[in-house]
Amino acid sequence: MDRARQLHEVKQQKDWDIVVIGGGATGLGCALDAATRGFKTLLLEQADFAKGTSSKSTKLIHGGVRYLANGDISLVHEALLERGLLLKNAPHLVKKLSFIIPTYNYFSSGYYLMGMKFYDWLSGTMSLGSSQWLSVNEVLYAQPTLNKKRLNGGIQYFDAQFDDARLATTLVQKIEQYHGVCLNYCQVTGFIKNDQDKVAGLMACDRESQEEFALNAKVVINATGVFSERIHALSSPAKKFEIQSSQGVHFVIDREFLPSDQALLIPKTQDGRVLFAIPWHGKVLVGTTDTPIKSPSIDPTAFDHEVDFILDTLNAFITRKVRRADIRSIFAGLRPLVSTKGKKAATKDVSRRHFIDINEASLVTVTGGKWTTYRKMAEDTLDRVIQHFNLPVQPCVTAQLPLFSGTANDDIPTHLLHYGAAAPELAALEKGNYGRVISASLNLSEGQVYWAVKHEKARKIEDVLARRSRALFLDAQEALRIAGEVGLILQQLLEKDAAWLDQEMSDFFALAKTYLPNRIPPAHIE
Repeated sequence: MDRARQLHEVKQQKDWDIVVIGGGATGLGCALDAATRGFKTLLLEQADFAKGTSSKSTKLIHGGVRYLANGDISLVHEALLERGLLLKNAPHLVKKLSFIIPTYNYFSSGYYLMGMKFYDWLSGTMSLGSSQWLSVNEVLYAQPTLNKKRLNGGIQYFDAQFDDARLATTLVQKIEQYHGVCLNYCQVTGFIKNDQDKVAGLMACDRESQEEFALNAKVVINATGVFSERIHALSSPAKKFEIQSSQGVHFVIDREFLPSDQALLIPKTQDGRVLFAIPWHGKVLVGTTDTPIKSPSIDPTAFDHEVDFILDTLNAFITRKVRRADIRSIFAGLRPLVSTKGKKAATKDVSRRHFIDINEASLVTVTGGKWTTYRKMAEDTLDRVIQHFNLPVQPCVTAQLPLFSGTANDDIPTHLLHYGAAAPELAALEKGNYGRVISASLNLSEGQVYWAVKHEKARKIEDVLARRSRALFLDAQEALRIAGEVGLILQQLLEKDAAWLDQEMSDFFALAKTYLPNRIPPAHIE
């Protein structure tokens, strides 16, 4: 995971079997599949791994209750099977979670119970438990702050949750175990064509040194999500590739508003989506919205009306009302959706099924989908690539590939369990020279910052506080408070000068302010 060494090697070794553009769920999945099949694989990401949509999900590994209601049964079945594989292959990050659907009349009780029983049946041998009807008292025991007015019971069912950015980091490590290379902050600026006007390589720029270099590739896979159109246009300006971008907004509140280890699902909202309230890292994550976006951004910002919509919807169902000032963090992510037959449908009605395209310039583009099915998306993409480009046929092995084994060591602190097999080594660091606590409320130590830089390719304050830890997503104000201390550690470990630190602090403050409920930092931070 030494970025400087790997960058040097990439510049020396210019011939690759497969180069993947994009370091989110889709790109990482494709790179892992390619590397485990024995192909010489390189992944390039213009920012940090999972910087965009892939760190801003609803944190669910699920079949998709709403997709079942929309009649997309095959997609739900596929996702439920993938859910089972992830629970087995990444037990340190993916956990079973109970959900409560409150009901307010006997028709809805029967309707949702029947639907969830079908959901259970679709999961087959990978079922996480049988859905059941709960009485009013049982529902209120599970969700003590739920509004009991007109409540007649509820449905309990089971899905799974995870930490998206931590899974992305795990995938980077796994890719490199299979001799693939993943470089963050390395932007693709153009393509190299052969005599047949086919993509035969690309130009890349290291964003830290601004040095450009050329690479040859048998296959280039465009897995850049909402930016797929831009990369596609670099290879084939004449043929347009259309993506519908939809913005999903979430916010995080303290556990006191929903003091439960079970999630709440509100099945019917004004915009036709479902709303989730999920226990996550000691807080509660609430979302999401579905707002069409014309021009994608790498750092989208929640609109006030989206936050108000989530607040109003949630407060209608709970007795402990949430005010905007109670929100710890707000974040927005963009979904790349592909509508069938080129029709512009409402984004909430567009299938989350993935889409694979190989254009006349031989650029492979894969988009759509969701975190739950990232592995299957990659398998389908590599199968298609092998066939189309006549590459050596190698079987996919990722369905049975452990990503990062967990640990049964009772001495490991709870806040380190998501590091899996690396947790004992990190625990030893915290007990040694890197035990200083940076944030008690977020369980962040100097050792975790050291680990993020030395073993997880963190290059910026944002990388540490948004993705290697989840500080910015859990409490934006606390993340701002500790940013200076984290910056000093990075400056020392990366051997940067004072000007670098000043720029880093400025960049992080500008970003973190957009996560705050009132969009302005506390007075003492200024």
